[in-house]
Amino acid sequence: MQASNGVKLKSYVCVYLVLEHGGQILFSLRQNTGYEDGKWSLVAGHAEEGETAREAMIREAMEEANITISPEDLEFAYIMDRKSPNRQNIDIFFKCRKYNGELKNNEPHKCGGLDFFDMPNLPENVVEYVKIAIKDITAGLLFREYE
Repeated sequence: MQASNGVKLKSYVCVYLVLEHGGQILFSLRQNTGYEDGKWSLVAGHAEEGETAREAMIREAMEEANITISPEDLEFAYIMDRKSPNRQNIDIFFKCRKYNGELKNNEPHKCGGLDFFDMPNLPENVVEYVKIAIKDITAGLLFREYE
C-alpha cells in the first residue's frame, strides 16, 4: 500500500452500460478518440456536472446508441476504482435488459459500430479493464481496484 501525500486526487465518475439481449452484450467499437481506438468497449461516458451516475448513463445511452432507458431499468452491477497516472476513475457499470427505440450508432465519428457478442466468446480486442469488469460481473463480484 502506497502512503498518501495528502494531495487530493482528481476523480472522474464514468458510467458503462451492460445491455443484455438474448445472452449477448452490446459493445461499441472505439475510433478517432485517442484512447483505446480499434478496441471494443461498452456504451459509456463521463458524468457531467449536476448529473447522478444513473442520469449520465441514460444520457449516454441516447447520445451513443439512440435508445431511451428508464431509471428503474438500470440495475447497479459493479464498480471499479481505476487509477491512471494523472487521475482516478470511479467506473460504475449498470445492467439493463429493457430499452425503447432502435439501436443506432449516433456517433460514427467516434464509434466504428455497435454489435452484440456472446459472453464466452468476446472478441480479442476488448478494452482490458472492460473485459475484466464483464468477467467479474459474470462471476457475481461487485468491486475491483485496478491500476
